[in-house]
Amino acid sequence: MNHTPKPDDRSDNVEKLQSMVQNTIENIHDAEQSAKTASEEQQQQIRNKNERRRESIAAMRDEIKDEYHSQTE
Repeated sequence: MNHTPKPDDRSDNVEKLQSMVQNTIENIHDAEQSAKTASEEQQQQIRNKNERRRESIAAMRDEIKDEYHSQTE
């Protein structure tokens, strides 16, 4: 059996990350809309989850910058 690893193709990482950021932003918006009719406990859970989403967005944007710079070198 030949178990050679596939080559690391990172050519579309920036696009994938940008799509993930956009999806996460939409999830934040959707959650904020649903929070309007949620209980106080659910609203707090939504706020906590959205805060984690915002942290993820920041990390993804940093990764986008890193990927962009590595592709242009």
